[in-house]
Amino acid sequence: MYKSTGSQVKNEFNRSRHAAFLLHVHIVFVTKYRRKVFGELHINSARQYVSEVCTEFGAELKECDGEADHLHMLIEYPPTVQITKLVNSLKAVTSRRLRNEYLDLRAAYSKPVLWSRSYFAGSCGGAPLEVVKKYIQNQRG
Repeated sequence: MYKSTGSQVKNEFNRSRHAAFLLHVHIVFVTKYRRKVFGELHINSARQYVSEVCTEFGAELKECDGEADHLHMLIEYPPTVQITKLVNSLKAVTSRRLRNEYLDLRAAYSKPVLWSRSYFAGSCGGAPLEVVKKYIQNQRG
């Protein structure tokens, strides 16, 4: 995939020593019991925590937004990352840090939980990334 920038052609592939890659995943987490517990502050904090976890995995958060009961993430990742490990880390870190930061989230559940056990992870290879980004950005409308 190449992007034309005027007279230059910019290579958008990522490269490692033995590979060229461009991998994106669309991940959705849903709150436990689909409770509507998120507000603007919660989502902004979640975005920061997700970005930090992605950096630890060598990945990059491209987009993150959500509504009161779910969170969408668009993540670019290297082929060395196992999606299940990334998801488990994202769920654990965001749940722990959000519940520690916001007492209202801690009070919403009787146990130390935030996310449902299930999640969605979809490859974005077929859809143009701008379409997926717009979809995530327009989640609130």
